[in-house]
Amino acid sequence: MLLFSVSSPGYTQANIEIDTPAISSLRQSMQQRHSQLQPYYERGAVGLTRDGLVAMRDANALPLAARQPVNALIAAENQDRNALYREIARANSHPEWEADIRATFGQRWIDLARPGWWYQAANGSWVRK
Repeated sequence: MLLFSVSSPGYTQANIEIDTPAISSLRQSMQQRHSQLQPYYERGAVGLTRDGLVAMRDANALPLAARQPVNALIAAENQDRNALYREIARANSHPEWEADIRATFGQRWIDLARPGWWYQAANGSWVRK
């Protein structure tokens, strides 16, 4: 899922494509992890939250033995996503923009989700794309 190459139409103040060594490292880490998370998106076990993170949507879609490793993947992904939003805001010299950057990416992740993946609507309910 390549989402760093398209500029966001609704948020023009921040350069969300800005690159620093820290941002590049986070992007690479997330890109590598995506292939591990993809089967869980497809099963409906993992979904995209409205605040730009990922969450275990339906643990029952996984065998018991897979739940802990998937939770670890989710935790690592969310750690990188939080760091990415923070680093982009810092690189733009506006740490106060972090919430806006998070919202922009949150919508972008949902827009780029594949059909059949789950995401969180504005009211918090889960919706299948």
